[in-house]
Amino acid sequence: MESALADDPHRLEASWTALTREKPLRNRDAARTLGVTEAHLVASLCGGRATRLDGPFGALLERMPEVGRVMTLTRNEACVHEKTGRFEDVSHSGAIGLVLGDDIDLRVFLDRWRHGFLVEDAGPGPSFQFFDAHGEAVHKIYLRDDASLAPWTRIARDHRADDQTPGIRVEPPPAAPAELPDRDIDAAGFRQAWATLRDTHDFFGLLRLYRLTRTQALRLADPVFARPIRTDAVTQVLHAAAARKLAIMVFVGNPGCIQIHTGPVERVERRGPWINVMDPGFNLHLREDLVASAWLVRKPTTDGIVTSIEVFDARGELIVQMFGARKPGVPELDAWRTLVADLDTANASATAP
Repeated sequence: MESALADDPHRLEASWTALTREKPLRNRDAARTLGVTEAHLVASLCGGRATRLDGPFGALLERMPEVGRVMTLTRNEACVHEKTGRFEDVSHSGAIGLVLGDDIDLRVFLDRWRHGFLVEDAGPGPSFQFFDAHGEAVHKIYLRDDASLAPWTRIARDHRADDQTPGIRVEPPPAAPAELPDRDIDAAGFRQAWATLRDTHDFFGLLRLYRLTRTQALRLADPVFARPIRTDAVTQVLHAAAARKLAIMVFVGNPGCIQIHTGPVERVERRGPWINVMDPGFNLHLREDLVASAWLVRKPTTDGIVTSIEVFDARGELIVQMFGARKPGVPELDAWRTLVADLDTANASATAP
């Protein structure tokens, strides 16, 4: 339940300032402590260090190549994905946006982008921050020191909203859909449909057709295609990929945006509950203690089997997916299959009686 601060942006800003003076906190954590959403915090700064933006946000994204180097951040509750580079090959059609650059690679669902702000912060620097109807951050873009300030300023000016009154109204988050009992699922039909997949993207259609949640689908799948593995699987994969200098793909998302890294990982470190990749151009931060389940997943495609590691939280929400680096029309890397097979064998040995 939101605190009374949600309706009093001036008092919220003062409380936020006092809280972070005592102890530095990320905005997401400060919002939780104060009983508001992150969008409430940012909107409390309107007329000062934040400027409310008007859409269409797809048009704003299509202008980002003018700016040059930026850092993009997409996160969910358990994982933060940061990429530094340039916006390239940006497009959108209706609610779907694509950014297909070598560095910045995004799948954007613009119907979830309800609120946008320019935030001026002396620490990480200026940023464009976007939130959904419930006040949850969907994507952030930070200006780098070597970027072009003039185009950034023009974009901010052209999308500046007339109303800069501090504060915001958000909608309560919807209840999670109830999972159907297993007995009501056509499990045999689902397994057969999985076995005849032609494209990994068709998997989402199977979930809708058979009325399955994602974790339920994995649980009911033929073990040839999905099997549970240890919850520290991401950590194992990152260390193994770094040791083998293997290029991988790391997908992290939320309902409004999916951000993808394709390439090697090098510096993998643990700091408390966080497992981190701290590479030039790519940072990943995963709260391993929030991982409730992990799965080794195989999907048939016209290019052969595609293998992924998929990790979920206690609510069954997808935290992160990992693949071997590949492009459509190209078979999966043998080195990735070997890495995953070695991981699977090690997991099986560790759990054997």
